[in-house]
Amino acid sequence: MRLNGLKPAPGSKSARHRVGRGIGSGWGKTAGLGHKGQHARAGGYHKVGFEGGQMPLHRRLPKRGFVSPTRDATAEVRLSDLQHMKATEIDLAALKAERVVPGSVLAAKVIQSGKLERKIALKGVKASKGAKAAIEAAGGSVVLPEEKKKERKSREKKPEKSA
Repeated sequence: MRLNGLKPAPGSKSARHRVGRGIGSGWGKTAGLGHKGQHARAGGYHKVGFEGGQMPLHRRLPKRGFVSPTRDATAEVRLSDLQHMKATEIDLAALKAERVVPGSVLAAKVIQSGKLERKIALKGVKASKGAKAAIEAAGGSVVLPEEKKKERKSREKKPEKSA
């Protein structure tokens, strides 16, 4: 047996139907689409998920949960990542420069994971309580970013009507 001698089994392959080529072909006139109706028309078909007028599955199931659009805006940084960095003054730009965090993040937070055995100065990056304690124990310092406070509209009390 040789590769150039291989052929499919007799009768396993048949020629494709050439529809719409006359009555003698057996696939003439309506070309297998039947008589009239939506399926016989060009471009006539229902949308994806259509169930013949029955309430579609995607509308029968309850909608639950919420995915925050800003979930990827803050990155987590481990203490072990800070240990391997070359910079001693670490801010968001330094983290991005050394590719510890992706360039698209808007903020970062240091978490207590791993060990830090060198002195660093953390500026403008949030830190958890444990991470802050570990940085200060290693002789470093943490300057937290200033948080924006929302100003509430003070409700002015209406003068009470005396009876």
